[in-house]
Amino acid sequence: MSRRLAALFFALVFCAITTASAGDDPYDGANFKRVTLVVSDLDRSLEIYRDVLGFTLDGIMDSSEASYSYPVFKIDPEAKVRFATLSAGPAQVRTRALTEITGMELPKPGRPHMTASVIRVDDLEGTFKKLEAMGLETVPPKIAERPGEFKFVEQAFVDFDGHLIVLYQLLPLD
Repeated sequence: MSRRLAALFFALVFCAITTASAGDDPYDGANFKRVTLVVSDLDRSLEIYRDVLGFTLDGIMDSSEASYSYPVFKIDPEAKVRFATLSAGPAQVRTRALTEITGMELPKPGRPHMTASVIRVDDLEGTFKKLEAMGLETVPPKIAERPGEFKFVEQAFVDFDGHLIVLYQLLPLD
C-alpha cells in the first residue's frame, strides 16, 4: 500500500476517533446520513455487512421504476434495483445502504481505490478470519498511535464488488 493511502487511512481513523470523543455538542452544519454501496448480489453482501461486521438489517425493498436511484447512479431503465438499509446501533440508524443492481453489467472498480469506508470493530483478528474464509482480498494489519492519546490496529479488505473497507480496533495505551 502506498504511503499516500496509508496516510489517508490514518487520517480517516484519527477523525473517527476524535469525533467520537467530541461529545454531543449541537452542530448546525452538514448532517451525514449514509453511505450507499452499489452491489451485484445483495444477499452475498449482507453476509459481510450484517453477518460478519454486525450491522443490523433495517429492511429490504424493491425500487420503483420512478426511483431517484436510476438517474443518480445512471442505471439502465431495464435493470432491476433493490436496496437494503443497515444500522450500526441506535445512534447510527440507516447509515449504510446496499443497492443491488441486476440486469446490467456493473463496472469493476479500478486502482487506486477512490473511496474507503472506515469502521470500528471490537475483534479485528476474529473478523478478518471470517473475511479471509470468504475469499476476500485483504491488506496486512498495521498498528498506529498517537502517544498518550490513542492506539489502534487497522486492516483493510475489498468486498465482493470492489469496495475498500478499512476496519480498526482501539488498543489499550501502554
